[in-house]
Amino acid sequence: MSKTRRWLVLATVSAGLLMVSVDTTVLYTALPALTSDLHADASQKLWIINAYPLVMAGLLLGAGTLGDRIGHKRMFLAGLALFAAASLLAAFAPSPPVLIAAQAFLAVGAAAMLPATLALIRITFDDEHERGIAIGVWGTMAALGAALGPIVGGLLLQHFWWGSVFLLNIPVVLLALAATAAFVPGGSGHRDRPWDLIASLQAMVALAGLVYAIQEVAKPDPMPLAIAGALLAAAAGGWMFARRERRQAYPLIDFSLFGNRSLLTGVIAAALAMAATVGIDLILTQRLQLVLGLTPLHAGLIVTAFAVGSLPVGVLAGGLAHRTGVRPLIGGGLLLGALGVLVTLLLTPGAGPLLGGGRSPAWVVPGLVLAGAGLGIVMVAASAAIISGAPPQRAGMASSIESVSYELGSLAGVTVLGTILTAVYTGTIHLPATAPARAASSIDQARAAAGHLPAGQARTLLDAAASAFDNGYILALAITAIALAAGSAFTYRYLKRQPTTPAEQAQHSEAISDRSAITDPRGGSDERARIR
Repeated sequence: MSKTRRWLVLATVSAGLLMVSVDTTVLYTALPALTSDLHADASQKLWIINAYPLVMAGLLLGAGTLGDRIGHKRMFLAGLALFAAASLLAAFAPSPPVLIAAQAFLAVGAAAMLPATLALIRITFDDEHERGIAIGVWGTMAALGAALGPIVGGLLLQHFWWGSVFLLNIPVVLLALAATAAFVPGGSGHRDRPWDLIASLQAMVALAGLVYAIQEVAKPDPMPLAIAGALLAAAAGGWMFARRERRQAYPLIDFSLFGNRSLLTGVIAAALAMAATVGIDLILTQRLQLVLGLTPLHAGLIVTAFAVGSLPVGVLAGGLAHRTGVRPLIGGGLLLGALGVLVTLLLTPGAGPLLGGGRSPAWVVPGLVLAGAGLGIVMVAASAAIISGAPPQRAGMASSIESVSYELGSLAGVTVLGTILTAVYTGTIHLPATAPARAASSIDQARAAAGHLPAGQARTLLDAAASAFDNGYILALAITAIALAAGSAFTYRYLKRQPTTPAEQAQHSEAISDRSAITDPRGGSDERARIR
């Protein structure tokens, strides 16, 4: 394959990845508008956001295996078509349940595409240096898409209704379909490898139960039986998934891969970086609009500083990974990200301790640029660690694991930080005597209730709601900074005296694979091999 065609393949799969990543956060600026139009409550708001990463995370492992079976080009094309159909449904959703269902349908298409993008890069780029740069571009697109989501939503909402954020996917899909047919290499895959839908569903049950339990705990009047039932479902789903995987000849996850410390660190780092990225995007865009009264476009422009920080460092990190190794990139990137989040907190007007309420909201930009640079480095280095930490014959599985780590991170960021925000708000708000009780459930409800009160009472209610929201905002950012700093310390300690460069990691993983391989009656390597 010519060099020009290789980079055209990268451009094509990057366009698909960018679209998937944008849809992770594009609703953040649209959330106040669609909440008002569709009359969504606080729980429905979280599910509108969470349905996408939740379903995707549950299906990614199965999608990666299916791609190995039928070919990654076919999976990418099928994912594009499903994504377009789901986008149309979401754009014209008449109610929260329909929008949640459309988000789940979108996730099916995204789950088909995401493992295929990285697998196609692995197939296309043989040269280690070129592959590092390609993975750097790939990781940058993931970070860029998540950061650009709010501004894309803001630009569209400036002129159109909230459904337009989904219609934007249609022309991108059409261009990607044409480019995929023309440039992306095909392949029939391995027909002897089965697709384990049951295991994917078991993973979804485990994740859905955990998310529901966290959301229920955050409600003003949680139901203990519902929480217990959700946790039981999560535990049962996780146990059945792990038990089934250990018995499969071709498992969705070969747990022996996690014996490679670089791969395991990459998984943790990818999830942590994505959780911080989408969590900060969510709570900051909400504060800029609901507390400071900024337009969706203005809020999106400020949050874009995150992308400004991540863009220049991603490709650079990809080019350096084969020389420096992933330990300094992941450890240093997480530490820089923690510093950026801390600076963002300190410089938040009206909430941070260094600035009063009269300063411009743009003061958060320096912190966002620092955080974006640090987490952009982490995402690229983590991808390199995961892909290089698995032997070539398990590249598809490694791609799925890498994709799942990003989606679980996205899910955790929205769920945990969103739940902290809601819990602190409901626990600290002091409602005026004239305010309705529903104003204590969310700042959206408080703003809606203020519209039916006299001016003086409305102002008192809005001030109380803003103060309670800021309590949650401060705690959420502080927890994020602490988690990133802890991840940095873990990385430096855990990867001490381990293989550092991707080439050394690949040799190490090959050695593990050779030692753990078990020859089956048909000959060859049995995928059931485990490191005990």
